[in-house]
Amino acid sequence: MAKTKELSKDTRTRIVDLHQTGKSESTIGKQLGVKKSTVGAIIRKWKTYKTTDNLPQSGAPPKISSRGVKMIMRTVSKNPRTTRGDLVNDLQRAGTTVTKVTISNTLQRQGIKSCSARRVPLLKPVHVQARLKFAREHMDDTAEDWENVVWSDETKVEHFGINSTRRVWRKKNTELHPKNTIPTVKHGGGNIMLWGCFSAKGTGRLIRVKDRMNGAMYCEILSQKLLPSLKALKMKRVWVFQHDNDPTHTARATKEWLRKKHLKVLEWPSQSPDFNPIENLWRELKVRVARRQPQNITALEKICMEEWAKIPATVCANLVKTYSNRLTSVIANRSYVTKY
Repeated sequence: MAKTKELSKDTRTRIVDLHQTGKSESTIGKQLGVKKSTVGAIIRKWKTYKTTDNLPQSGAPPKISSRGVKMIMRTVSKNPRTTRGDLVNDLQRAGTTVTKVTISNTLQRQGIKSCSARRVPLLKPVHVQARLKFAREHMDDTAEDWENVVWSDETKVEHFGINSTRRVWRKKNTELHPKNTIPTVKHGGGNIMLWGCFSAKGTGRLIRVKDRMNGAMYCEILSQKLLPSLKALKMKRVWVFQHDNDPTHTARATKEWLRKKHLKVLEWPSQSPDFNPIENLWRELKVRVARRQPQNITALEKICMEEWAKIPATVCANLVKTYSNRLTSVIANRSYVTKY
């Protein structure tokens, strides 16, 4: 329900004056354009407290003064990893004794809440400069330019990866019901490594990498999966290949294979997975796979292949169409890791 507008002090005074002249609440309300119930409330307040002003609010005073709030806000702004215990000790040294719960409540009222720190690639100054250079150099590239890029990468898919963080709605004392539990096994239940590629026209070939990858194996994957993907995706002759700076991608054997095949490779800044839209597809794939709850590694591989092929071409097209937004975000974030 929307909050009604507070009556001015003059209006409240006129209500009391008209009441003292003997006029009824209905008459006063019609004359001043105020609800009868509001008129009655003003009159009752005046009779009880001899005033129409707002009365002091009830409730306990804040445990932390405004000065103390400013102090802890400065602390967490300067060092977000500060613990509640540290803040309790800081306030205690300043003469205020509070609990950790009070600290949490105070920060929440200021719009600050405790969250898990996101894990992101370590960016050294050289990485920051390379990312910024890439973003600025490609800011003016058109959507058609990005449509000619074939994006690629590897990813690990855990057997119980996404399921392990799922929340459930349940009643009290039903925490061990099979519907409300996540099955686990020792040592994580295994995982598989995948290599895949895509373009604005859709997903390319996907393959499971069963052994430790080296330059020779990577070249074999490119021969068996990348080249057929180009035909399936009907890429133009001016297409560009993207892969990151993993050692297998920069190995001498890989560079020689790419040279012999006359493939143009997009120069890529290290430590920049957020630049690669295939990361969004990996996330989409893992969500889809988790929904199907594979029972073993063999089923996991089969489901990955099926769900990868089902990802709509429109999803791929939208990721590429909005690629310039990534570059804008990187520049705006001073080249540090972005939400992408």
